[in-house]
Amino acid sequence: MENIGIGVGIAALAFWGFVAAAVFAGVWDGIRKRDAQHETVRRLIESGQSVDQELLEKLSLVSDEGKRRPDRDFYLTGLWLLPVAPGLAIMAFFLGSINARALAPILGAAALVACLGIGYLVASKIVGRWYAADGDSAE
Repeated sequence: MENIGIGVGIAALAFWGFVAAAVFAGVWDGIRKRDAQHETVRRLIESGQSVDQELLEKLSLVSDEGKRRPDRDFYLTGLWLLPVAPGLAIMAFFLGSINARALAPILGAAALVACLGIGYLVASKIVGRWYAADGDSAE
C-alpha cells in the first residue's frame, strides 16, 4: 500500500476536480439564464412595454411548480435505470469469465441499480396517487 505513489493521488484529485467543475458549470449556467431573463424583462419595462402574465410565462420567469409533476420524473428515472441492471449483469458474466472475483461485486451493483429503478417506479405510483387524490389531471 505504501508503493502507490503520487500519480494515484493526482488522478483522484483530477477526478473530483472534474466532478466539482461539472457541478459548478451547471449552477453557473442556471444563474446566467435567469439573469438573462431578468435583463429581458427589465429592458421591456424600461422601454414602456407592458409585461403581462403570458409574456412572463413565455420567458419562463413564472414558477412552473403547478406544471411540474414529480411522479413523471420518478417514472422516467425508473425507466432509465431498469435497463442498466441487465446490462451490468451481462457485463458481470463477461468479466467473470476473465476474473471470477469480479462476478459477485458487479452482480451486486446490477441488483442495486435494479432495486433503485423499481423504487423509482413505485415512488412514481405513490406520488401519482397523491395527484389523483388532489384532483389533478394526469395530462
